[in-house]
Amino acid sequence: MDATGFRRLWDEIAGVGRAESGGYLRFSWSESDLALRGWFDAQAAARGLRTETDRNGNRYAWWDAGTGPAVLTGSHFDAVPHGGAYDGPLGIVAAFLAVDELRAEGFEPARPIVIGAFTEEEGGRFGVPCLGTRLMAGVVDPDRARALTDPGGTTLADAMRAAGADPDALGPDPERLASIAAFVELHVEQGRNLDAPVGVASAIWPHGRWRMTFTGAADHAGTTRLPDRRDPMLTFAFAVLAARKEARRAGGLATVGRVEAVPNATNAIASQVTAWLDSRAPDEAVLAEILGGVTAKVAERAERDGTRFAIAPESETPIVEFDASLRDRLAALLGGVPVLPTGAGHDAGVLAAHVPTAMLFVRNPTGVSHAPGEGASDEDCAAGVDALAAVLRDLAC
Repeated sequence: MDATGFRRLWDEIAGVGRAESGGYLRFSWSESDLALRGWFDAQAAARGLRTETDRNGNRYAWWDAGTGPAVLTGSHFDAVPHGGAYDGPLGIVAAFLAVDELRAEGFEPARPIVIGAFTEEEGGRFGVPCLGTRLMAGVVDPDRARALTDPGGTTLADAMRAAGADPDALGPDPERLASIAAFVELHVEQGRNLDAPVGVASAIWPHGRWRMTFTGAADHAGTTRLPDRRDPMLTFAFAVLAARKEARRAGGLATVGRVEAVPNATNAIASQVTAWLDSRAPDEAVLAEILGGVTAKVAERAERDGTRFAIAPESETPIVEFDASLRDRLAALLGGVPVLPTGAGHDAGVLAAHVPTAMLFVRNPTGVSHAPGEGASDEDCAAGVDALAAVLRDLAC
């Protein structure tokens, strides 16, 4: 595939959901998401691929060829708030172009090939990452999912109904999982760890999200003496620093990137602060060490501040080791490309517990991700299309 061919198709979605920041506002079941789903259907129709939506809102385009379980590829359209262009959509655009490449060379699959567009992978609207695949795999309760709310108070159930989908159908889908022979997700690499155009993933670090609640007492900013204050913002500030310190000491990662204060007034002491901790580590022991250290130190600080502290998990994902035989097979097929782990979560990490799964990475020259500066060259993306076509050819023949 040449870079011009990649750019031509890529530009068709480049403007959808783009914000003034240069990043993207592509939330699941939003207007931009529905526009991208429409683009997906149009691409499928132009290639004679059969489309369907599963019970959890994931969209598919089937190349109905051969017999037996299918080879699945694809990724997601949704983005974190003001996120980059390539995280997710690259895997879907590359999948359509890989099908084009296979057809151009006259390839006849011995089993079906299907392109998937998974919903709410980032958790940017309803807070639970990889929600579409987690529901499929039965690891998220459907009632809990239907009740999830976005920052504006809209529930997932209401958002789905407004988009013409049926939230009552949400739930495990073992028959669909059984119809998949293998899943290969192509994705932009989300760091500066890949020094070749294309690489293969070895594993995903264990990671999770925890909601931290700090409770104090609201009061006047101009009349309440410092010794009389029970200010949860102080405990929150300590928690941010403690998370960084514990992650650095243990050898993992910790981030607090979202916070809400009540009453959120400039001239009032907050009564409550809610913040979200994201932590990742090379193994579960290190992750537990970070979480335990943060919890103990912040609880101690809360006593000194006269506040209350609570922490609760919103999502937890153990380490994912991708299928070793499939990983090694693809690395050899692609000429011995680099094999590397990642600290980023993916739908591939959810499906890996149920079907043989692998990931291909496309080089990210800046290492920036989840931000407007995320990128990849057209040449490397075209190399990714070629690699994905080779993998699909190998797995579907």
